[in-house]
Amino acid sequence: MTAARKNIGKLKYERVLLKISGEALAGEQKFGINPERLKWIADQLMEVALLKVKLAVVVGGGNFFRGGRHSWGISDRVSVDYLGMLSTVMNAVALQEALSDRKVESRVMSAIEVPQICEPFIRPRAKMHLEKGRVVILAAGTGNPFFTTDTSASLRALELGCEIIFKATKVSGVYDCDPEKSSRARKYRNLSFTKALSKDLKVMDATALSLCRDHHLPILVFNLFDKGCMRKALMGEEIGTLIK
Repeated sequence: MTAARKNIGKLKYERVLLKISGEALAGEQKFGINPERLKWIADQLMEVALLKVKLAVVVGGGNFFRGGRHSWGISDRVSVDYLGMLSTVMNAVALQEALSDRKVESRVMSAIEVPQICEPFIRPRAKMHLEKGRVVILAAGTGNPFFTTDTSASLRALELGCEIIFKATKVSGVYDCDPEKSSRARKYRNLSFTKALSKDLKVMDATALSLCRDHHLPILVFNLFDKGCMRKALMGEEIGTLIK
């Protein structure tokens, strides 16, 4: 056990999947990668790695390309979705380089083959990387159009035997309405999958939530940019919103 882990006490979760949106990497600039945001996220992941937590990360691509029927004037949904997958590969490689600068070993694994840049996602190999203490950064969603990176996060978490999904957002949890638009927004401390689905609370897409519900995989939604949030989440402290 490392000194860092001794100082933190007993961890509640030791094998987790973190879902990060592309927008989290863009910050206020809305497009591309904000260097300060990238540094902050890499610092949080370094802290997790030092605790010897087995960490997988699914990263979105919305900072480069947002899906939709007519994005960039492209009417074919399948082509649009593949462009979105390529955006996630760019983000994953950037995150890998930021971790490398911090001496944290990681591997990018993609659901679509880009052999000059990253490894293909192969479940036994991904599990081997986790066991060796490497951060596994998962790109290109499921490799299929019509599925979001939220669904990919749920699927990969189950495939890799993760205990929980950490859903990183820019707000401190799940609210009954948009807290950025209403001062009366009320945050949920705990939430059932059924309620999240029936109220369409936009936590994750319905396919992702249903998959987690059916396999009893909890989701913790919290603000990644609150200092110490990852440590608190790993210890099981009451932060954000727990969906179970």
